[in-house]
Amino acid sequence: MNNEADCSQSQAIENEIADLEQRLRAAKARLRHTPSEAVAASTPPSKLPHHDTLQPTATHFLFLLSDSALPLGSFAFSSGLESYLAHSRPNSSFPAFLTYSLSSYASTTLPFVLAAHRNPEKLAELDDTLDASIICTVGRRASVAQGRALLSIWERSFSGAVPGSPERSEAIRQLKEFALLLRNAASTASGELPAASAHLGPLFGAIAFIVGLERQETAYVFMLSHVKALLSAAVRASPGERGGAGGHPGRDPEGVGYEGGGCGAECSGDGLVGWET
Repeated sequence: MNNEADCSQSQAIENEIADLEQRLRAAKARLRHTPSEAVAASTPPSKLPHHDTLQPTATHFLFLLSDSALPLGSFAFSSGLESYLAHSRPNSSFPAFLTYSLSSYASTTLPFVLAAHRNPEKLAELDDTLDASIICTVGRRASVAQGRALLSIWERSFSGAVPGSPERSEAIRQLKEFALLLRNAASTASGELPAASAHLGPLFGAIAFIVGLERQETAYVFMLSHVKALLSAAVRASPGERGGAGGHPGRDPEGVGYEGGGCGAECSGDGLVGWET
């Protein structure tokens, strides 16, 4: 009785195997007659891992703007230190000058930075006001040179990396219009007042707002950059650095030369004076 049941079960399994083999042969035959394009279309695409592109954050731009290697051209100017050394007593204290310079810079230029950060749509107006406030020719040249360098960095590097947002889009539009205004001012006839100058302070504030820096961060980074520029100028003015240039405080030991303008002591309180040659 058990043998008959086992034989019946084995026969059922063999029949099932035969049926599966027949269905497999039929499927292979259909596959041979199916176009390869149809097979490719019916195959679901493989899911590759997707990596989102990291968007630069405000901290990223904070590091960039505070970097000493940011090519603004501040190396070419002494921020008034050379005039201070030339018109003060031999035992003049650099820490004392640093305090005076920071106080002056915070009173004369920082307000324009914060105003542009608060109202970037007034960039052109603030730039024009600051241009009228800087009396010293060398100081104006320093501010404009560094401002245009910052604007160039914005156009070539920062602008394509800033994440879009409604509050920033208007500021970006104003900055583009200002850059266009500056280009048109370059073709202004000699003797006419340019429509834009591109001073560093207002541009720094507007760009800091666009990249997401808070007002306190903006003020801190701006003043820190001034401190770094003064320290760099102090190193270049040291006897060891001047020795390679024949002891002249206004010459670059490597032969590059510092910005000059013959402004003298009149500009020493401006906070943006270049080396005199």
